[in-house]
Amino acid sequence: MHSSFHIQKYPSDRQSKEDYMLDMKRGDVNGDGIPDHVYLFGNKPDGPSGIFAQNITLVILDGYSQQHTVVPLQNNAGYNASLFLGNFDPHKASDILVSIDTGGSGGYGIFYLYSFAHNELRLMFDSEQYNQAHPFRVQYENHYKVSVASPELDILFIIDLSSRGYDYLSAYYNEDGTLKKPVQGEVLALAALNPIVSNENSGAFSLLALQRIIGPTNADTLGYVENLLTWNGQAFQSSRLTVAILGSKLISHF
Repeated sequence: MHSSFHIQKYPSDRQSKEDYMLDMKRGDVNGDGIPDHVYLFGNKPDGPSGIFAQNITLVILDGYSQQHTVVPLQNNAGYNASLFLGNFDPHKASDILVSIDTGGSGGYGIFYLYSFAHNELRLMFDSEQYNQAHPFRVQYENHYKVSVASPELDILFIIDLSSRGYDYLSAYYNEDGTLKKPVQGEVLALAALNPIVSNENSGAFSLLALQRIIGPTNADTLGYVENLLTWNGQAFQSSRLTVAILGSKLISHF
């Protein structure tokens, strides 16, 4: 995944008194063997104690040359902006993962993963592009089941609703278990993107993408889609797609 960037030198004085450092990590991100400093700066309209930031910007300080590289983010407002440095592509430089919570009832996240090897910025992962490229179809089926389908990966999952109780099931199903009318759910946008080591031999990180599966309403969580993404040299590809379901009380089945 390649993109063009507007890169500029970061000014020595902050642009506004409302600009604050949101996070900082230290590591070799360009591969020259010298640790660099990576920052997230943002504007806090509510002051230093505020938890919301806007105009969030990634700044890379080259440990050798002391040159600043500024990377504006396309989606740049939210909460708990944080950095993670790790090797996702088996080269010697660490990659830069930016995570931002959007807030709100959906629980969505904004995620960007950059490579800065050889001082060349490359976008390896963009959550907005990921959401568009990985559609799911969630359909209620007869006899208290929900199908979760990934047309892209040609995979189908079935979630059993039979333990949901009479009040829930009677809203959608007749007494014989058939649907009263077609009912659809949804797989929401990315909620979390967690670096994990899936192959200890390579020492490289993979990404575990987490999305919530809901019924007709946002409050009705049916489970979670978990997609393990591994870098193949050109892009992240799915190496394992699973659905995690919520448990019910054990006593209700006996």
